[in-house]
Amino acid sequence: MDKKSLQSEISSYMGKLLRDNFGKGPTSIYVSIKEPFLTVYIRDFLGPMERVLINQERTDRVEEMRDLLMQELIPEIKAALWVMAEIDVQELYYDWTLENRSGMIVGVYGDRENDTEALEDYHGKEKVHREIEHVSKQAEKLPEQVDSFFLNERTLLIERNGILVAIEKELIRSGFEEKLKLAKRHLEKGLLDLSAFENILGTKVRDAFVDWDFNLDRSYFIFVVDPVTV
Repeated sequence: MDKKSLQSEISSYMGKLLRDNFGKGPTSIYVSIKEPFLTVYIRDFLGPMERVLINQERTDRVEEMRDLLMQELIPEIKAALWVMAEIDVQELYYDWTLENRSGMIVGVYGDRENDTEALEDYHGKEKVHREIEHVSKQAEKLPEQVDSFFLNERTLLIERNGILVAIEKELIRSGFEEKLKLAKRHLEKGLLDLSAFENILGTKVRDAFVDWDFNLDRSYFIFVVDPVTV
């Protein structure tokens, strides 16, 4: 199956999965595949009950419910990607921007270290890394490693490794992983100065997402931008 057909099949599958499990499907889904990453960008996705909770200023409750449901769906998503395309996803990340009614799912598969070496550099990469390091230092500490890649003309993925501090590791061991993740999302997104990234990249940042794998001490920021030449 060619890449375009595969992206369309994954998009259809994800739309049905979200509709069946959340009660409402998104208006549009954009799938991008560039080894070792697969991204699923979700637009216009907000259920009636979620809208009520947001109007009552209970966005934390919406995020917590979505996280719990996604944890249940991860094994199914991984199995489906293997059946459809023999894509063996080892890591899966997700986040939502409720005010934009959007979401992002990122799968990591294949030979991550060797495949990322083949991804091209882009203008302003080092400046982007400095901005991310600044945010990380304010929120927790400087990452041990930062790298970033344009997966297509609209999707910038930024990887951080080695960012957890001792108190966060203890909270995770004590069973507060979900509360920590929600707090870190709000904190780090609040610290992002999107205008600084727009000045570096020379384009508008339309959406920003972040998620962590606490076991791996790894995190990804994903920016959705107006098209740029990559």
